Amino acid sequence: MREIIDRITVNPEQCGGRPCIRGMRIRVIDILNLFASGLRALEILDEMPDLEMDDLKAALHYAARRIDYPTNCSMAAGF
Repeated sequence: MREIIDRITVNPEQCGGRPCIRGMRIRVIDILNLFASGLRALEILDEMPDLEMDDLKAALHYAARRIDYPTNCSMAAGF
């Protein structure tokens, strides 16, 4: 699992310090938004040929780790 998550890089000089894939200017949020819009993994890879399947897995693992903490229920309801 460590190898997968190592694909996520954060550089304050790139994309405003947002997490990216392997130092490219492809942000984790870009991948998440593509999934959220209904694209499948293979479709994302077709759209972004520099990505690999493990990059998509890394983005999902990263996002899951970032949101895995208790939240105030009133805050969650405002989503």
